[in-house]
Order: sequence, then structure tokens, then C-alpha cells
Amino acid sequence: MTNTNQIKIFDTTLRDGEQSPGASMNIEEKLKIATALEALGVDIIEAGFPAASKGDLEAVTEISKVIKNSKICGLSRASKFDIDAANSALKYAAQPRIHTFISTSELHMTHKLELTSEQVYEKVIDSVTYARNLCDDIEWSCEDGTRTDRDFMCRTVEAAIKSGASTINIPDTVGYSVPEEFSEIITHLMNTVPNIDKATISTHCHNDLGVAVANSLAGVAAGARQIECTINGLGERAGNAALEEVVMAIRTRNDLMPYTTNIKTELLNKTSKLVSAVTGFPVQYNKAIVGKNAFAHEAGIHQDGMLKNSKTYEIMTPESVGVSESNLVMGKHSGRHAFKQKLIELGYDIGDNAIEESFNNFKSLADKKKNVYDEDIIAIVDDQVIRVNDFISLKDLSVVAGTKGPQTAEVTLIIDENEHHAKSTGDGPVDAIFNALMSLVPHKGKLQLYQVHAVTEGTDAQAEVSVRLAENGKTVVGQGADTDTLVASAKAYINALNKLIVKREKTTPSKMSNIS
Repeated sequence: MTNTNQIKIFDTTLRDGEQSPGASMNIEEKLKIATALEALGVDIIEAGFPAASKGDLEAVTEISKVIKNSKICGLSRASKFDIDAANSALKYAAQPRIHTFISTSELHMTHKLELTSEQVYEKVIDSVTYARNLCDDIEWSCEDGTRTDRDFMCRTVEAAIKSGASTINIPDTVGYSVPEEFSEIITHLMNTVPNIDKATISTHCHNDLGVAVANSLAGVAAGARQIECTINGLGERAGNAALEEVVMAIRTRNDLMPYTTNIKTELLNKTSKLVSAVTGFPVQYNKAIVGKNAFAHEAGIHQDGMLKNSKTYEIMTPESVGVSESNLVMGKHSGRHAFKQKLIELGYDIGDNAIEESFNNFKSLADKKKNVYDEDIIAIVDDQVIRVNDFISLKDLSVVAGTKGPQTAEVTLIIDENEHHAKSTGDGPVDAIFNALMSLVPHKGKLQLYQVHAVTEGTDAQAEVSVRLAENGKTVVGQGADTDTLVASAKAYINALNKLIVKREKTTPSKMSNIS
């Protein structure tokens, strides 16, 4: 390993993050996130697990065609089939990496793999050697590494490096380790494996005990020079180490952690919001770095200190992570130029037509709301981006609700440029809306999630709604935003229906056949 304090950031939002229940993404959404990660300065993007599904293979392939500045990585098990799939998906990548893994803990080898340690050892050699003959950049992981016998780990790591792996990843697969122990594991490898200097050590920590970021940083202090992480800490179970947290910890406490990364931290907030919008997983208000309250101060003592010197209660500036200092800067009298400048400040780079549509939506919102916040503008643009090329769109919605049921909803949709109208009742206004939509666009999707949260404070706040539908093994997440919660609900459901149609299109050539 080169003697450097440069830390490589390996983002696995599109692979490990997508394995969060309900966080599946379509190819278009993955391309948006991959492009955002490249702009953010991520060194390696783990784009997916090509052997897992046809969709994953296709997604990794398409991402490989577009991304040039970040390395694109495909995950594979220790089998020729998996490695061939990864290699095939990466054929267009400017900088491809194959990441192969196998479990090394006694628990996993005995109960999951049903293999002896010697059989696993041979598979390490065979799989890494095979992958290295196909690709110059190979990463190898010992799954469940933190529960693996140290001597056996050292033996497999040495064999993987000798067979051609240039990156060795030590996963805390089940989030079992703690910082002191994780540091000892990395130190033991550094001091014991004779050819360890020929590879970069990587950390991949899960957050089951809430210490994924701490473990990752402890690994770096012990000699690791790559951190595997995800935006917003997305991932299986309790998630992975959060990219924004490890990066800002290094930047903020550079006195104790004298390392650098290539991350453009000013884009962290924008990237966080994109991932949240695509997956439908909201960012908790008190989430470090990118949470809504991360730079909010309500206590009188804190406010007094902030007015005198912001450093009294803020260890980093809002601007350093892409958060504007001012929440209220736009209103109904703001012009196009000011609006365009605000979009630039918020990190958006969209075409003139999209700006014009966003501006018109902004002016409509400003007529309804007394105060327009940055979060409102972000919601407008994100809502517009979500609806690009939609086959189904909402024209009109009328709802009758109250204590005297049944509640009714009348909906007019534009479907393939034609108007369709329906009226339905339901157990509440949202149920009535969804019933009307289902009558116009028949499907067998099951509603798995209906979630509402306010974009800003106040009774006139925009509502952001997330809807998750599952149909025939396919899961989609739809989003919608509006000052009227019921309109936002309809938009979210329609967005999910559009995504279902896209998934059906892969097997059904006619769109109209999908809704009749």
C-alpha cells in the first residue's frame, strides 16, 4: 500500500443501499444517482450485483457507459458465473473493478456455505485468479470478517493478494464489532500479512450497534485507506456507514485525522436529498450533517451564542455541506434571474425549459404560501424531475371528505394524451383517490407504504408523499409534492403507476395494453 493519507471513498448506495427493503430503484433512477456520485467526487461506485438479476446486470452496464471519472465496480460471489456476469456488465467501463467475496467466519462457512476452511481457502485463490485474468482491478472481501478467526483471515488475505487482488476489504457484515476491536483487526493484518503492502485495505461497516462510522474511522487510523459507505447510511438492516458522516468527520477533525478525500462536500446535501427522493426513505430530522435540524438552533442560550459567534454551537458551516444559510430568500415578487441563481446555489443544473416550468410552479406556490423556503424550491424541482416523460399525468382532482362518509374522489387523468375520468368512494379521502386511480389504471399492485411528511413548517407547508407498490415481484416507489396533501398523494400514486408501466414494458410492447 502506498504511504499516503488520501482516503478512497467507495460508495455502495446502488448495491448495498438498494438491498434495504423497499429501496429498489429502476435504471433511470440509478443513472441519476451514479451521475450525482460522480459529481460528488466518489472514487469507486459499486453499481450493483450483476449476477443477482437481469435488471442489475443491465443497470451496471448502462452506468458503465456514462460514468468516466469514478471507477465502476460490480459485485460477485466466488464463482465463475458471477465473475463472468460482473465482467460482462463492466465491458464499457472506463475504469472497471470486479469485487468478489466469500464468507470466512466459522459460522458462515459451516452453516451457510457448508464448506471447510480449506475449501474456502481454495475458492479464494481460484476466484481471485479467475477475476484477475479478466480485469486489472480486483477487490476481495472476507464476508463476516470481524467474526473470522484472525489467523485464517491473514492466510486468506495473503492468498488473495498473491492471486491478484489490489484491494482487501474487511467487512463488519453484521455490525458486530466496536472501534477498538476493529482497529486491532486492521493492525493485526498490517503487522502479520507479509504482502499487505501490495494492497489497499478497505473498511465496510454496518450500523447494527450504531458505530459503523466510528469503526470505519478506527480502521483508517489503523492503516485502512478505503472506506465503503452509502449516502444517508442506507443499507441492509440498520444500514451502512454514512458517507457524509465519515467525510465530514475527517474534514472537521483534521487535527486528529490528518487525511483527505476527493469529495466535494458542498454537494452532500443535494446528493442526500436525491437519494431520499428516489428511494422514498426520508432523512431523519436529527441526522448528522444532512438532517433538517443539523444546523437549526431553538434554545435561547444557543441562539444567543450563534448571534455572537456561529462557532459557539456549530463545528462546521452549513455552506460546507451545501446548506444555504438563509431559509427565506424567495417570494412571489422574485424574478426569473433570481430564481435561476437560487437553483444554482442549491446545486441544480437544468435546461432552460425545465427552469421555466420550475419557475412557473414556484410562482404558483408563492401565491399560495406566505413564506417560500429553500426546501420548497427543492421539492418543486425534484417533483418535476420525477415526472419527466410520464405516460400518465394528473389533470384534475376533486375530493369530498368529512365525518359523513363515504368519502368520494373524482379524478381526471391524461393517459397517452387522452383524458380519462373516474369517480370512486373509499374509507377516507386517500383511499377514495387511490380507488379512482385503480379504476382508471387497473393493476394488481399491493400498497406497501404510504408516507407523508411536511417539507417546511406551518399549515401551508408543502407535503411530500411517498408510495410503494409491489406487483408480481416488482417494487416501485412513487413521490409527489404539493401544498394539498391529497394532490401530493395522487401525484405519488400516479408516479408509482408510471414506474410499474415502465417495468411491464420490458415484457409487454404496448403501453395501452398495460392499462386496459
